[in-house]
Amino acid sequence: MKVNLKQEMISIAKNALVAARKLAVLPTKIKNIVLEEMAAALLKEKATILKANKQDILALSGKGKAFIDRLTLNDSRIKQMVDSILEIARLSDPVGQLLRGWQTPNGLKLQKIRVPIGVIAIIYESRPNVTADCIGLCFKSGNSVILRGGSEALKTNLAIYEVLLAVMRRHGIVEGAINLIGTRDRKAIDILLKLNAYIDLVMPRGGEALIKRVVKLSRIPVIKHYKGICHVYVDEWADLNMAQNICFNAKVQRPGVCNAMESMLVHQDVAARFLPGMLKIFKAAGVQVRGCALTQKIVKGVKLATKKDYRTEYLDLVLSVKVVSDLDVAIAHINDYGSHHSDSIVTDNLENATKFTQAVDSACVYVNASTRFTDGQQFGMGAEIGISTDKLHARGPMALEELTTYKYIVMGSGQVRQ
Repeated sequence: MKVNLKQEMISIAKNALVAARKLAVLPTKIKNIVLEEMAAALLKEKATILKANKQDILALSGKGKAFIDRLTLNDSRIKQMVDSILEIARLSDPVGQLLRGWQTPNGLKLQKIRVPIGVIAIIYESRPNVTADCIGLCFKSGNSVILRGGSEALKTNLAIYEVLLAVMRRHGIVEGAINLIGTRDRKAIDILLKLNAYIDLVMPRGGEALIKRVVKLSRIPVIKHYKGICHVYVDEWADLNMAQNICFNAKVQRPGVCNAMESMLVHQDVAARFLPGMLKIFKAAGVQVRGCALTQKIVKGVKLATKKDYRTEYLDLVLSVKVVSDLDVAIAHINDYGSHHSDSIVTDNLENATKFTQAVDSACVYVNASTRFTDGQQFGMGAEIGISTDKLHARGPMALEELTTYKYIVMGSGQVRQ
């Protein structure tokens, strides 16, 4: 291990800790002004960012369309980054919010107040918009951030980071508030994950191998943005036209993201009416279908799905299909094979919808809607730092409020404990 790399990581973490203490008391007005200028700077430097992105893409070889799509920026996606930061500026500042206030019988006045978490390290792959989103969210919530993106998007991430860093410097924001590790050396992650004296939280966003590695090595608490094995269940009471639209959108609209449908479940009573037309539409869109034995009987030429298929996050135009006997079987399948990310039921039966939402153990559970809405911006929360599939301390889209913790402020008038 290179000594200088270790020293560099420690220096970054120490500076981030110092910065976090100053960011925690930074006025909301200043944060919002900086965020608005960040958005303007991204637009102004769009050509520089797109040039860096093109260099990253040209360096790729042998990667699938979905992988390249996750990495690619264009005018529209840069505008989305800009809009996300502007939305963050418009949102209420969670820091200092009163969660609860009360008084004890002896006259002590207690307040439970939102405060920043501190130093957050985010390790992610592919999607360069994450760089801007995480910087905006952490800054608004009073946290310093250490970013380590994938080597495949290094030039793009650096271009975005340098644009935003320049804005912060113009406003005299403390050095160390935002940090991006520019080395491709994977040992940097190993070092970072041991720096629990300085870093309060780690969030890995990426493939299963990355997340398992972070969890195994980290001495710091980890909130996992785990894989998205998302399901849509077409119930026996479903409006089949609605189901067709929802399933197509959930799979095809952007297959390379974590909230895309990877597995479609269909009740046996509607399978013969629903599957032929649905799979024909999927085939026309280039989707490879792998189905159970009943699916194969209904639609000829479907490849047989294995248990591994039902546990796979394809992130591509590949779909596993299963015909189920009833709602209970669908729920059991989702809870067993899913990743507790986002799952949906299409049904006109309120009792079935209620049972599904109560029994499916996922961060986001939908009725008659596409799983593609699991997103901080779509939820009206601004951007998100990730989708937590954990249960502590946050679950689902992690936006401003989820990037805070709390403390108790206790006001007395001379009370002593007897």
